[in-house]
Formats: sequence, structure tokens, C-alpha cells
Amino acid sequence: MLLALLFAGLATFAQLYSLQGVLTGLAGEFGVSPADAALSVSAATLGLALAVIPWSIAADRLGRRRTMTWAIGAAVGLGVLAALAPSFGALILLRFLEGVALGGVPATALVYLHEEVQQLHAAVAAGTYIAGTTLGGLSGRLVAGPVGDLLGWRAGVLTVSVMAGVAALAFVVLAPRPRGFRPAVRGSGPGVVRRLAENLRSARQLALYAQGFLLMGGFVAVYNYLGFRLEAPPFLLSASLASLLFLAYLSGTATSRIAGGLSVRFGRLPVLVAAVPVILAGLAITLSASIPLVILGLVVFTGGFFAAHAIASGWIPVLATTGRAQASGLYNFAYYAGSSALGWVGGLFFGRYGWPGVAGFTGALALAAGVIAVVALRHAPGSRALPRTP
Repeated sequence: MLLALLFAGLATFAQLYSLQGVLTGLAGEFGVSPADAALSVSAATLGLALAVIPWSIAADRLGRRRTMTWAIGAAVGLGVLAALAPSFGALILLRFLEGVALGGVPATALVYLHEEVQQLHAAVAAGTYIAGTTLGGLSGRLVAGPVGDLLGWRAGVLTVSVMAGVAALAFVVLAPRPRGFRPAVRGSGPGVVRRLAENLRSARQLALYAQGFLLMGGFVAVYNYLGFRLEAPPFLLSASLASLLFLAYLSGTATSRIAGGLSVRFGRLPVLVAAVPVILAGLAITLSASIPLVILGLVVFTGGFFAAHAIASGWIPVLATTGRAQASGLYNFAYYAGSSALGWVGGLFFGRYGWPGVAGFTGALALAAGVIAVVALRHAPGSRALPRTP
């Protein structure tokens, strides 16, 4: 189960973000702007956002393992077709469909885990899956960038799809047959709709969804357009070297765990709000014309983002009084919708104002998220540390 979930996360997120490492090459071949090139990323995350909740409903009927197998298999096939797309419009359509297919994994993986793994080992298994998603997102960018630099963006994306296909096959072979799954009873659809509506009526839940939407939108904007900046004067980095900056992504592995520990000591809200100035500081440092300082700023910014994301996503089941699965699905929807919409809007700022425009846009999103959190969550359960017992 541990290895199966690791490979599932790897297969999914390697494909989802692989084009982020080859956007400059893609823009050059099709003759499109940076903002339009970034639509190849936004289309996939939009498809995932729209598909998360329908996939979760399908998995209640069809089974977790079967659903994930179909989703990963379809995504690999669509990823190969995307690498061969004859036109920019065809690429966007295929990437959207690829995102729809990929939505079956985050919608199902953790539920599958909790049904099949003993409670004692569930946290370890969940951590392994999250590690797979992190490694997938990183490896997709790191593989596509250098290969695309040598052989063209299509070869980079195709290589990632083949790698994801191997990981998908490993998942199918390793994933144990379900033992804890019980199919949903027919006619439960209205219950799902009702639970979704109840979560959407909660101001506190909406505030957490806003965190995912705003913060992820800014995060993707930074990573979408930083490559365009670094491959242009005065830096003139190759695509291979620029793709190495995605290693800053790993700083989030540390800060998400640190944020979790601090939230126990100080409460969730103080840690969430404290992540905002960290994000702003990182953005300010990236404005430098020095490569080492740009790298430092990216590491700080990424660490701040993942700290905030860890708190917001972990707070969802605490505040949801009903329909926790639906509440989590809505957070995922907001998270990837922000990636899709705001990640693209950042390109408009880049086209008009350059990198300072992207930094200012992302900083404004972070400030808005912080204000919403303070106003809506200051009295929410878990916002403050629990009193220590003797």
C-alpha cells in the first residue's frame, strides 16, 4: 500500500505540472505570449478542479482502487497525446482532459488509504502519499526542463508521460485489492448535494477555501513566469538551469511539518497569519538582480506558502461538522481553481509590468488571504492553542 500510493502520487503530479518546466519552448514554437503558454498548466488544473467531486462520487460506487486505476491510465494516454498535439488549441483541450482524468487520484487516494490501512499506520501511509505528490510535482518539472532544453518541449513532456506510465503500472501491480470498501447506496446523491451546500454556507469554511484559492493562485503564478524572467536578460539561463530552481519546492516539505508543530503550541490562526509576511519577504527578495538572492527569495516564498497550505488544508476537517469528504473536496476544488485562474492572470501582470508585476500581484493575493483569515477565523475552533493539562 505504501509503495502503491507513492507511485500514484508520482504518476499524477509529474504529469500535472510537467509543462511548467518547458513553457518558454512551448511559447516559442506556437508563437504565443507567456500568459497564453501558461494556459497549458491552467487547463490541466482547471480540469482537475472540476473533476475532483464527481470522481469522489464515482469512487463511492465503483471502488477506490478501480477508480484510481482508470484515472491514472486515462491520464497517461492523454499525456502522450498532449506531447504530440498538432496545434496550441489541441494542446489546451488535451491538457484539460488530462486534468479531468488526474482528478480521480487526489479525490480517492486518502479515502482508499483509510479504508484499507490499520489506523495505527494510517498517518505513515498518508505521509508517503503526500511525499509522492511532492516528488511527482518536482520530478515532472526537473525531467521535462532539461530534456526539453536538449530535444524540444515535446520530448520533455513525452518523457514525463512515459515515466508516469511506469509509475502507474507499479500502482496497479502493488495496490492491494479492496477489503474495507462498501459501495454507496443508490439514491445517496441528494445527500451529497446537501452536504456540499452545508459546507458552502459556512463562513469559516469559505474562508479556508479562499486561502487555497488565493495562495495557490499566487504560488503557481510565481513558478509559471519565473522561468521566462531567468531565461531573458540579464540572467540568460538555459532551460535546464532554470528548471533546477524548482528544487526550492522541497523547502515546503520542511515548513509544512514545522507549521503543524507550531500550530499545536500556538494555535492554527497565528501560524497561518504568520506565513503571510514570510511569503511577502520571499517575493521582495526575488526582485533582486542577483541569482543567489532570487534563489533565496524563492526558497523563503515557497516555505511560507506550504506552511499556510498545511494549516488551511488540515483545518478543514476540524471545522466541518458534516460531510468532511465533501468539505475536503471543496477545498481541493478551490485550490486548483486558484491555480488555474490566478496562475493565468499573473501572466497579464508579467506581460505589462514584468517580474515586479507578478510579485506585486502575488503579494496582494497573500495579503487578501491573511485579512480574510483574521476576520473570519479568529474565533473558530482550533484558532488558538489548547490549554495544557497538568
